[in-house]
Amino acid sequence: MRRGAPWAIGAALVVVAGVAVALTPPDIALTQAFSIHGGEGDAVTGRTLTAQVRDAAFAERVSTGDWEADGNWLVVSVAASAPQTEVDAAVILAALEVGDRTFHASERVRDSLLGTALRVGTDTVGMLAFELPADVDAGDADLRLITSYSTPQLDDVVVLPLSLDDLPSEAEIEIVAPEWEGF
Repeated sequence: MRRGAPWAIGAALVVVAGVAVALTPPDIALTQAFSIHGGEGDAVTGRTLTAQVRDAAFAERVSTGDWEADGNWLVVSVAASAPQTEVDAAVILAALEVGDRTFHASERVRDSLLGTALRVGTDTVGMLAFELPADVDAGDADLRLITSYSTPQLDDVVVLPLSLDDLPSEAEIEIVAPEWEGF
C-alpha cells in the first residue's frame, strides 16, 4: 500500500494541475471590456452611458442636408444619456455585430450621434448610420456603444440587441442632428 501512495498522489496532482490550466482565463481576459447586455427595446445602463434603441430601418439612401450616399444602410435611432457625470460623456464608437462580422457607424454622416456630448438625466436622441454589404439584411445583431475610448480596456460596453428581420425598408432617410428629448 505504501508503494502505491506516491503514484496516486502524483496522479492526483497532475489532474489538479490540468483542471487549473483549463480554468485559467486567457491573457486578453485581464484587460477586455465588460459587456452590459439588455433586452430588445430596453434601456441599458453602464458606468458612463445609458442607451436605448428607439427605432431602426434600412434605407437605400441616407442624406444630411448637402450630403447623400446610396447603398444598403441601416439607420438606428438611439436615446442616450450620461448616468452620473458629463465628463467624457459621448458615444465615441458604435459597432454593429452581425454574426461574426462587425461594422462601424459611418463617420461620413455629419449629424450622427457619434461624438455628441451627453447630459445627466436628459436623453439625447440621435441617429447612427451603418453602411452594410448587400447580403446583410436579416438576422440578429448587437449594437455596441462605447464611450471615452475607441478600444475600451477594463471599461464597460453597452450592448443593445437588434433584430434585423422585420425592419422596414425606406427609399431615403434624412439624418437629423441629435436633440435633447423633451426640449
